[in-house]
Amino acid sequence: MEELQPRQSFAATFLGEVQEVATAIKVVYSQKLDQAIELLFEAWKDGRWVYVMGNGGSAATATHLVADLTKTICAAPQDRGIKAMTLLDNIPLVTALVNDWGWDNIYVHQLSTLYVEGGVGIAVSVHGGSGQDKAGQWSQNLMKGLQFIKDSGGKTIGLSGFDGGPMKDLVDIGIVVPANSTPIVEGMHVVLHHLIIFGLKQKIYDYQQSKNSGYRETSYIS
Repeated sequence: MEELQPRQSFAATFLGEVQEVATAIKVVYSQKLDQAIELLFEAWKDGRWVYVMGNGGSAATATHLVADLTKTICAAPQDRGIKAMTLLDNIPLVTALVNDWGWDNIYVHQLSTLYVEGGVGIAVSVHGGSGQDKAGQWSQNLMKGLQFIKDSGGKTIGLSGFDGGPMKDLVDIGIVVPANSTPIVEGMHVVLHHLIIFGLKQKIYDYQQSKNSGYRETSYIS
């Protein structure tokens, strides 16, 4: 009788894949993540707007990111955050756009009204505009929104997964989580979003302190 082998822990397997993905991102994308921090730092200095887009679970990440850009990068209540907005939290507006003009236009229409010159677009998408389901090709609304910002002279950042889809080549700074697992991609997007936020917070703090006497470095990572 064949002896059954014990099944490996699901948690250990999942976390092992997360560790492998994190190591791959560190090797391949550290420089691009630093570039994303620098781009947002310049947006903060210049008072430019940041527009964030995402669908499904990535919509929650987009909202979370806007909260952090507005508040978390500030060391004190009187400090200035980044002028940031999502293009998905106004439910009456989004449903009106879907009802009248279709899902593909929910971001580009809002940008045609709200975009301010010099703005930065950030899109979060598991597949980066590739793949499809019953409603058609995924995340074409993100692609149209990013293209609008590029055509308007703005800069763009994209967080995607799997093979990155066409979004990775459309954006100025593309970071692809190299995993073929939606939960791992979505989870790592939050990790990367926090990496960018706390790198930005550190950069802003150092910049402010360098303008004052008695400059000292501190860290917001711990």
